[in-house]
Amino acid sequence: MLPAQEAAKIYHTNYVRNARAMGVLWTVFTITFAIITVVVFIQPYWIGDSVNTPQAGYFGLFHYCIGNALTSELTCKGSALDFGSIPSGAFKTAMFFVGISMLLVVGSIVCFSLFFFCNAGSVYKICAWMQLASSTCMVIGCMIYPDGWDSEAVKRMCGQRTDKYTLGNCTVRWAYILAIISIMDSLILSFLAFSLGNRQDNLLPEDFQVEGKDDA
Repeated sequence: MLPAQEAAKIYHTNYVRNARAMGVLWTVFTITFAIITVVVFIQPYWIGDSVNTPQAGYFGLFHYCIGNALTSELTCKGSALDFGSIPSGAFKTAMFFVGISMLLVVGSIVCFSLFFFCNAGSVYKICAWMQLASSTCMVIGCMIYPDGWDSEAVKRMCGQRTDKYTLGNCTVRWAYILAIISIMDSLILSFLAFSLGNRQDNLLPEDFQVEGKDDA
């Protein structure tokens, strides 16, 4: 059997190696998640037409396009920088929270630079809280968004049966579904970051490693 000191060194080496591997995966998935949140924010495909809708078109958080009944051409409006062009107060609020969610995730990537200056465990925990807050904001945005389905612009595309949280003849598009999926992604990433932070706190101190080398 190995002496206790040697066994502890082997355990420590494996522990550090596993922690670093998990850290690399967390970093890659965090960057991927940031790209997803940016796509969710800018793409105007949260809801859209179907074969039964009076007009063709689609809606996002701020940008939307509705077809012309005579020419069948899409007329597009809405800008994130012009709140007056957004057809519903609920859409404006949803855009705000989804935008905050996106900025928090991007901010967690910026925090990667702190690994060069601060304790790794603390940086992981900072990123974890930011990702958890991002998930909360995305939940609020996804819940508020259907409250704007009773706007005149949405009814013009989806029919008069459309109301708050009732989509009428329209359908949910891929960007809205991706936003809901991103909530789970953010929760998983935040829990993984908390786990990585705790792993860093549990690492054996450096003086133990030096002492082990001297004994050898």
